[in-house]
Amino acid sequence: MSRKSKVKRVGILTGGGDCPGLNAVIRGVTKPALDHGIKVFGILDGFEGLVEGKAQELYNKDVSGILATGGTILGSSNKGDPFHWPEETDGKIKIVDRSKEALKNYEAWELDALIAIGGDGTMHISKKLSDMGMNIVGVPKTIDNDLEATDQTFGHDSAVYVVTEALDRLHTTASSHHRVMVIEVMGRYAGWIALNGGLAGGADIILLPEIPFEWEAIYNKVVARNMMGKRFSIVCVAEGAKSKDGSLVMKAKDLKRTDPIQLGGIGELVAKKISDNTGLETRYTVLGHLQRGGSPTPFDRILSTKFGTQAIELAIKGQFGRMVALKGNEIKSVRIIDAISKQKLVKPNDQAVLAANAVGVSFGIEKL
Repeated sequence: MSRKSKVKRVGILTGGGDCPGLNAVIRGVTKPALDHGIKVFGILDGFEGLVEGKAQELYNKDVSGILATGGTILGSSNKGDPFHWPEETDGKIKIVDRSKEALKNYEAWELDALIAIGGDGTMHISKKLSDMGMNIVGVPKTIDNDLEATDQTFGHDSAVYVVTEALDRLHTTASSHHRVMVIEVMGRYAGWIALNGGLAGGADIILLPEIPFEWEAIYNKVVARNMMGKRFSIVCVAEGAKSKDGSLVMKAKDLKRTDPIQLGGIGELVAKKISDNTGLETRYTVLGHLQRGGSPTPFDRILSTKFGTQAIELAIKGQFGRMVALKGNEIKSVRIIDAISKQKLVKPNDQAVLAANAVGVSFGIEKL
């Protein structure tokens, strides 16, 4: 049975990179909202739509049947920061502040609340918009799993599943051709995808941003395996991994983004160095956006639905400036400011790291 709410109009947007589970959250927000007599406005293309005034009202028919659909029906963008808006004139990019336009549209749509779904960048923007007077509820989304205030973000489990399946497939071709296979995965400055995917997929070496590696330790590991008759090795490397004497490997810089660094290339470098220094035949694979695409896993479908329904509940109760979060087996809420206070990174004593080390996985150092 529906109940009356002081909240009459709610906006919802999906910011940052896409990932499996976004549509499940949109569904989890919209269906209960409509049941409470609340109008829901889907803001298109993340914060870009908030700045440029692009939105459409969502009805039950719009969110039916989208639970298992990947991506987002609203569109997304990681270049739409209202406080860091890129304008190109005569081939030159100028960064301007268009947050007042975002606030103007929020007021013009007569929104009582805005539900912002996204990762670390989205939550930072949400905090600033909240300070400007918007009533915001955050929902944590990122395949990177790097938000400290929640035990897990939705999208991560789906990405780990893709990495695990890829490693399973690489095992067969690596063993057939007696090769070292290097797979580069996403995660930016956090190694959760590489750690969990590598552990689940049986990688022999896992290289993380949080544990700078030594080249000699990598060479020694693959050579030792070869001498023991294990004539192949699997290396799972996070895109943000770096050696103790090196730096991040960048593919490009995109000044239109708040964080302009585009990581990529460490997998190719690791493969070349292994080949040159051990003589072992080596190949590399970059999974890239395969980790973001496709249907969410059952875990992410459930988590996303719980997040969505709890987010609209917070809005109805007037609990703004908060983000829903997984704590144990329950969905709680935390202040957005606490959610962005620090990035959640892999610790050397994390149980997954210790478990991997116990079964013989190398992290590219002689002693963990």
